[in-house]
Amino acid sequence: MVKIAPSILSADFARLGEEVARVECADWLHVDVMDGMFVSNISIGVPVVKSLRRVTDKFLDVHLMIEKPVRYIDAFADAGADLLSVHLEADLPPGIHAALEAMERRGVKKGIVLRPITAAEAVLPYIKDVDLILVMTVEPGFGGQKFMADQLPKLAAIRAYIEKYNPACRLEVDGGVDPVTAPQVIAAGADVLVAGSAVYGAADPAAAIRTLRGE
Repeated sequence: MVKIAPSILSADFARLGEEVARVECADWLHVDVMDGMFVSNISIGVPVVKSLRRVTDKFLDVHLMIEKPVRYIDAFADAGADLLSVHLEADLPPGIHAALEAMERRGVKKGIVLRPITAAEAVLPYIKDVDLILVMTVEPGFGGQKFMADQLPKLAAIRAYIEKYNPACRLEVDGGVDPVTAPQVIAAGADVLVAGSAVYGAADPAAAIRTLRGE
């Protein structure tokens, strides 16, 4: 079943508790953490994840757009993250492996992320050890960008790797997902869809979520 993970990056931060309640029918909540170094924008950090955990029991899918993410695995695990995803481009391979090992030690589900420039085969050294692979279909760092259709073959290639090496692994897509692009990424193999403005910008977020699921 396809899961929908609204991105709180598109929510009204002044009313974050209410904004979480508006997407109660969603499967997960997606939390974008940006450090101003790996990406040029700065978003939110550990205190907001901790606050979210107090107001919802929903699965918190925390996307770390930060350099050398191993430094913060324990802090986000303590804050209540259910899954942490780290960019393969954010550290050298030993650092990425160390971050995944820290997640394993803390009992947090493990994810890796690819920027649009990163090839599908980059997942192969990690694929047997992760619970989720996230493919960015925009450049990370800002919401509201246009979907990059040239990432669809990458999604299909990674889906094939997943079926071969780790069928339990989820394939997530983030960037420009809306009622037009959602069927395309699902057809390419994605089973978790991150959506920001398509959900929070809708008059009826619950209806928008159902549309993205294809209901």
